[in-house]
Amino acid sequence: MADPRAGQPAQPSDLIDVDALIAAYYDKRPDPTNPDQQVVFGTSGHRGSAFDTAFNEAHIAAITAAIVEYRASQGTTGPLYLAKDPHGLSLPAWKTAIEVLVAAGVHVLAEAEDEYTPTPALSRAVILHNRGRERDLADGIVVTPSHNPPRDGGFKYNPTNGGPADTDATGWIAGRANELLGNLEGIKRIPYERAKGQVEHFDYRSRYCEDLRNVVDIEAIKASGLHIGADPLGGASEQYWEYIGEHMLPNLSVVNKVIDPTWYFMTLDTDGQIRMDCSSPDAMASLVAKRDQYDIATGNDADSDRHGIVTPDGGLMNPNHYLAVAIQYLFGNRPRWASNTAVGKTLVSSTMIDNVAGLLGRSLYETPVGFKWFVPGLISGELGFGGEESAGASFLELGGKTWTTDKDGLIMDLLAAEITARTAKTPSEHYRELEARFGTYYYARIDSEADRAQKARLKALSPSDVTATVLAGDPITHIYTNAPGNDAPIGGVKVTTEAGWFAARPSGTEDKYKIYAESYRSAQHLGELQDGAREVVSDALKG
Repeated sequence: MADPRAGQPAQPSDLIDVDALIAAYYDKRPDPTNPDQQVVFGTSGHRGSAFDTAFNEAHIAAITAAIVEYRASQGTTGPLYLAKDPHGLSLPAWKTAIEVLVAAGVHVLAEAEDEYTPTPALSRAVILHNRGRERDLADGIVVTPSHNPPRDGGFKYNPTNGGPADTDATGWIAGRANELLGNLEGIKRIPYERAKGQVEHFDYRSRYCEDLRNVVDIEAIKASGLHIGADPLGGASEQYWEYIGEHMLPNLSVVNKVIDPTWYFMTLDTDGQIRMDCSSPDAMASLVAKRDQYDIATGNDADSDRHGIVTPDGGLMNPNHYLAVAIQYLFGNRPRWASNTAVGKTLVSSTMIDNVAGLLGRSLYETPVGFKWFVPGLISGELGFGGEESAGASFLELGGKTWTTDKDGLIMDLLAAEITARTAKTPSEHYRELEARFGTYYYARIDSEADRAQKARLKALSPSDVTATVLAGDPITHIYTNAPGNDAPIGGVKVTTEAGWFAARPSGTEDKYKIYAESYRSAQHLGELQDGAREVVSDALKG
């Protein structure tokens, strides 16, 4: 059930005490034997709050030291690109990481203290550094909890492929970091005031922004005269959208230029929390209210790897709807891409994407949740596009080379402007044409609270744990615990019928579990699918 204040402006009582949060980062010491205070890598790194002794100086020192050991074991001898977003814990963690990295002799490239770097800008920097190289390869660290509330911190590692680290890497790093939590004195550090002088300042912003011409038709957008409103939601893209508006697209306006670690200007998300989720109608309520002021409006989360598309005729697009439109447009308007380039989607994304891939005559590569599954295909060019239902995607350069191997919210936003400029139709109009062809699909995701033990039980489900033979009145046709595209475990379950499906999995970033469902019939039938999903999950959590 939605919080009664969802979509309403945050009040002073909703805001964190940033000074207290930073004090907790330095003062609280985790108990290495307490599972709730250990290092745990989810789908996008380690996340937690200093208030809960889950994201503190000790954690970051230990994770960074473990990354130093890991990159050495992999023969990674090039520079390490370091990035951060505006969360209150990001700058302290960024400083801690620098102390450890410099002490270990790692060549660090980073922005200044008052600059922020989107995840895709770091991924792009790693890709370009390593292109054509066989030695001295680079990797990166992004200090961000993505769209999580202001009280949280996050720390994620991108190896030499430029994308999110795979489970082998994160498992090793987390394991070693937890060992080091019990021996912090053994971690070499140089005080930040001395270490910062050995960090090379790297201009991520102008390099990335000027490079956008290689992946999106900037000139077509400029020539169209479209008035674009870009809302960074107080995140790392703010400085980038300013650059783009000043140097590339004069009709682009930055809707809100405020950066503040309390995010006091946000409207509350569905659960009443401040959360920079650009796919949430409640978190995006301020921009949606201004939709008539722009030909196309866009949003990003705190580290800018997610996108939100707002049109005058449709409001905030469902991420699945926009993914389907983006795929149809890209594969029809990128003539230099290979003819056998495939479409990548997560198995909790809409079946409309399957329809579009079939219409295009393209292979579909269906994976578990997590952008890391698309990295090999984006590197090789076998995937032209990889997208997640949570509004994260990336695609190849105009010429078919790798752009990024991490999600890129900025290019997905600019693509919406390109689509509108070159077709004279908004992405919402394009989706309505897909509905006219394939029918209306009813899709929703619901989240519920779950503790660590409950999440573990849900993650370990097998097909035999689902004893039902009927779902929402229809025979069950398949039960998946592995993804069709790569046979990797999905960390949950997906159940299908001829009329729809549901999937359930634990969140990799918060103490929640997620139920995704889609009906090919009606909103009422969607509710019946969700009820059936709850029964399956409830039985599993009883264990």
